[in-house]
Amino acid sequence: MIGYKFLKSHALFGGLTEEEIKMIRPFLKTEHYKKGETIVAEGSRGAKLYFIYSGSVEIVKKVNTSDPTRLRQIATLGIGNTFGEMELIDVQPCIATVRALEDTSVLTLNNLDLYKISKKNLKTYTIILLNLAREISRRLRRMDCLMSSSLFPDHE
Repeated sequence: MIGYKFLKSHALFGGLTEEEIKMIRPFLKTEHYKKGETIVAEGSRGAKLYFIYSGSVEIVKKVNTSDPTRLRQIATLGIGNTFGEMELIDVQPCIATVRALEDTSVLTLNNLDLYKISKKNLKTYTIILLNLAREISRRLRRMDCLMSSSLFPDHE
């Protein structure tokens, strides 16, 4: 079982007490994926957050809709990183494919269980949502920087 110290050290669980983490731990499901296995497929329905606790994944995106096999890697994530935040919150189709780069284990939290946490302890639910919002904001800032540097390259 993944312990309190490990969970507490990651942004998703920041600000939660040991008791709060113990309360939400039963809602976190463990899943294992083999190297090369697709965890999430672009366009599929998500509604689940993934927290990597061993291994690593690549995030790939279709770059040409007329050729569905043409993919571009947009990120790699490792231990302590999360993915699926947007699908957990807005319940829209996944915007990219996630594949295991090596044997990978994740904890998952689905939309229904997040709702159950809100009914059990509103403060804990609020902290988790704030942490998710912070992570989405950090990613948006990185994308803004990448987008602006590609649109306005420095021509010194």
